Amino acid sequence: MTDDGDPPKKHRFSEGQGVDADYDEFTLDPPELKVDPTKVDPVDSRVLSDILDRRNIDRDDVDVQDLVEVGLSYMGINRFEEATETFERAARFAEEDSLDAQEAWVNKGVAHAELEEYDEAIGAYQEALRIDDDSEHAASAETNLAYALWEYGHTEQALEHAERAVEIDPRFPQAWYNRGFFLSERGLFEEAVNAFDNAIRLGMRSAEVLEEKALALEELGESEEAERVQERADELREKREERLVEDGR
Repeated sequence: MTDDGDPPKKHRFSEGQGVDADYDEFTLDPPELKVDPTKVDPVDSRVLSDILDRRNIDRDDVDVQDLVEVGLSYMGINRFEEATETFERAARFAEEDSLDAQEAWVNKGVAHAELEEYDEAIGAYQEALRIDDDSEHAASAETNLAYALWEYGHTEQALEHAERAVEIDPRFPQAWYNRGFFLSERGLFEEAVNAFDNAIRLGMRSAEVLEEKALALEELGESEEAERVQERADELREKREERLVEDGR
């Protein structure tokens, strides 16, 4: 929760801050593409359309994981429209109702969310969960769906899906963070603090999660503890800004 009721602006569900680093399927590292770079620019959406049209090649000739990596590379350079198209192609070329298809649908939803196309994002996440609601990708789908529903105004459903994400993967720090955020929105601040603590214990030690915890503690009347937590958040934010300045030199 923030003062104006908006979620943290840097909150992401598809990349480093949004999905834990252990979730390799969401890495934004550029892929090793199996194409001739002298003939094909792998980030040229028009070329991708020509290469990957089912009328031109068979499904068996497409490496779905390489295609997903292309979509993630689009995400890394903020070309989200091309990413949505690429992930949809990956889903269509993947074996029906496979984990590869599910991963592609989750990422397609993420790309739509980056474009603030939350209706499309919700549909993509729901399709991913239709495939399998208890797989290795299901927790990511649930937590992403929770955020998209919240943005779309379905706040009660958002908390339900945040709870489901924690049930599927209790070691997923982003799921705990989301649960805490939505609990705070419902005024359940004590439970929210516990959720934020779980996110922190699982490795999510960002300024954002500490700020949300500080706000919840303040609502509980624990002003001194809230101040200490906010100070740690300020320190982390200051260090992050210093690193950005150094990297920009």
